[in-house]
Amino acid sequence: MRADAHILTRFPWAAAKRAAVVASILCAALAPIARADYAVLQSGQRIHITGYETIGDTIRLTVPGGTLEIPADSLLRIDPEDTFAPVKVKLLDVPFADFIAASSLTHGVAAELVASVISVESNFNPNAVSTKSARGLMQLMPKTAARFGVKNVFDPKQNIDAGTHYLKELLLRYNGDLKLTLAAYNAGPDRVERFRTVPPYRETRDYVRRVTEKFNESLKSSDHIPELQ
Repeated sequence: MRADAHILTRFPWAAAKRAAVVASILCAALAPIARADYAVLQSGQRIHITGYETIGDTIRLTVPGGTLEIPADSLLRIDPEDTFAPVKVKLLDVPFADFIAASSLTHGVAAELVASVISVESNFNPNAVSTKSARGLMQLMPKTAARFGVKNVFDPKQNIDAGTHYLKELLLRYNGDLKLTLAAYNAGPDRVERFRTVPPYRETRDYVRRVTEKFNESLKSSDHIPELQ
């Protein structure tokens, strides 16, 4: 999360699969549903919904307390609640895999995304410190660490949990747009709001590209999607 150091540009490898899924959903006119179901996003989020409908290039999800609009191509599928079975997250072949898996389930962020961010941020070095004072595995800035109650920023478990929590916060803020989420994680939400897109900083754009590439590669060999509580 270094300020001197992007989220889901489109996944080329998944384009055909996504197009087929979205097409099948749109064929059903995305009519609102009566019971609570789950909207599964390309970013790995699973959102509890009570209805949904298509509006041009976006899909409006009805969630407890309001609505949420997402790009149509960010939706992977809709899972009926009565057929949903809890998913066991397999441990990734990376350092601190157990902490990553636990935080993934707690906060509803794909473990592959968390691991990809850690890889680019610190190369899995829990003692990393940037020139901008970002610290630990997920390079938390002091204010961010304090906001999420981190007492020891160099403790892998605390750092990963706070960084994952922050990723989830950004994913919700940007309606599941991974590209903007990563950009905000790297350069800060204020800069994303200012430019209304990925900031034109070489480092930020390179960061988004690198994390996305690692995330794509990891997802190719994984079939898990964590539940968003």
